[in-house]
Amino acid sequence: MAALYLAESDVERLLDMDGAIAAVEASLVHQANGEAPNSPRRRLDSAPDAHLSAMMAADNAIGAMGFKAYSAARGAYRFHVFLYDSQTGEHLAILEANRLGQLRTGAASGVAAKFMSRADSRSAAIIGSGFQARTQLEALCKTRDIRQVRVHSRSAANRNAYAAEMSERLGVPISPAESARDAVRGADIVITITDSPTPVVFGEWLEAGMFVCAAGGAHPSVSELDEAAVRRADVVAVDDREQAKMESGELMAAASRGALAWERTAELNQIVAGRISGRPRADSVTLFKSLGMALWDVAAAKAVYDRARDEGIGRRL
Repeated sequence: MAALYLAESDVERLLDMDGAIAAVEASLVHQANGEAPNSPRRRLDSAPDAHLSAMMAADNAIGAMGFKAYSAARGAYRFHVFLYDSQTGEHLAILEANRLGQLRTGAASGVAAKFMSRADSRSAAIIGSGFQARTQLEALCKTRDIRQVRVHSRSAANRNAYAAEMSERLGVPISPAESARDAVRGADIVITITDSPTPVVFGEWLEAGMFVCAAGGAHPSVSELDEAAVRRADVVAVDDREQAKMESGELMAAASRGALAWERTAELNQIVAGRISGRPRADSVTLFKSLGMALWDVAAAKAVYDRARDEGIGRRL
């Protein structure tokens, strides 16, 4: 049978945050069980301002494998996921994947919060107010009973607009903060979702019991946390250790100066599967560095494909 082509509008119709969280969390359990290999991202520079990236994974527990490829040129990104049957190799679908990527990235942070933040977490700070910041907060509110949020970003107009939009969407009071420090003070959970080459959150700001999710920028040039923040964490988790060694600016810098031993880091799948504690004590400071895995794309794409097939949505190629 010919593969399905699923456009952004199809993905938007077929995948919501609840579905994305379920897919990502299940994929991590499958990975911990040895059923879901993941390959780190690879990049190719084709021109001074044109790049191609690709990443692949398989989840044999759901019978799917595939890869995500995306181009970046002149500030524009184009994402596609190519999905295959992991047993027969049959080509199942091609999905436009901008919205899918936004959902699965937020979902992963929500899953990390579920297993690494205090169960009684009620307040959050988010640093960044762009495209990805929307699903970060949406997912967090799905996995924790968040009742108060403060947002900071460089543009006052952007953070004000974000606070108004997301307050209405989520039914949670969200206040713009004039500084990142003001946003972080007293928060139970801190999310950074920027592409900043210099720290936006500092270790001296962190308080006992905080969970920090650094989800911005999968590139060594991005460093959202200072070395003290990495040192402060009792648990440092990553999605893929090999990928983190190539892409996590803050962890790479800390490791190069002896502030972090890579063998000390945990992979999120081991925490989700209950093999490692994501929070040893109530007062522990815990950190998750999210870079994004192809495994999450495959899991989310398979959830979309299954619904599309059942509901007769998509175009046969």
